[in-house]
Amino acid sequence: MGGKGKLIIIGGAEDKENECEILKEVTDSAGQGKIVIITTATQKPAEAGRLYSEIFRKLGIENVEVININSRQDAQADIFLQRVEGAACVFFTGGDQLRITSILGGTLMGTKLKEMFDRGVAIVGTSAGASAMSSVMIVAGNDEDSPRKCTVKMAPGLGLLSNCVIDQHFAQRGRIGRLICAVAQNPHVLGIGIDEDTAIVVQDERFDVIGSQAVTIVDGSTLSFSNVSETKPDELLALMDIKMHVLSKGYGFDLIKRKPIGYREVDNENS
Repeated sequence: MGGKGKLIIIGGAEDKENECEILKEVTDSAGQGKIVIITTATQKPAEAGRLYSEIFRKLGIENVEVININSRQDAQADIFLQRVEGAACVFFTGGDQLRITSILGGTLMGTKLKEMFDRGVAIVGTSAGASAMSSVMIVAGNDEDSPRKCTVKMAPGLGLLSNCVIDQHFAQRGRIGRLICAVAQNPHVLGIGIDEDTAIVVQDERFDVIGSQAVTIVDGSTLSFSNVSETKPDELLALMDIKMHVLSKGYGFDLIKRKPIGYREVDNENS
């Protein structure tokens, strides 16, 4: 499905003040190594960089560096390539996922990040940073609408998670219609909708769910009928035999077999 590294894909609005379960998973993945925060997606890079730097340092990471790659020229520059070198974890903030792919795609930085992932570096994305992780990326779409051909606009993502499409802020913004539409247009692609304060941890051709909400999986591999090619842009879609799963913390999913994995027992603190 991808490289040797770990992907932590966060649905956005993760807890930053209390238990910080998801962000602790990020720091655990870094060990005592460096975390590089890439703020390309956001129009407020200084603010986002400062916020996550403070959180990661509070969680015990001493070596945190913020890099604002704001143009394709930046993404080709040696100074930025050198600054990501040696990172144990790369963290993409939220914002606009199209900024990530249009600025990094096909550049030396884009290539370097894939090489780092192949070497075992953890790559993390929240909100827009989550959407950019997959091979097919949702760029825009109507929230809280029934599936229509015009419900969603897509583009290539970074391709760190192949054969998948990610949507974020999922239940909170009513995005089931646009994820179904994305899968209808690409039935070989697995649709993964991640709620706020929820993440999937992807490694070894499977993922596990962490956080307080749920992950919705839309699988079009069993689709027996779709009218997506015949409809006008604003017409409702008709789909038959599509498969769906909803998983919460402790459950997992096999990305090769496309099957849910049962509840993972958590050791009792008192045992």
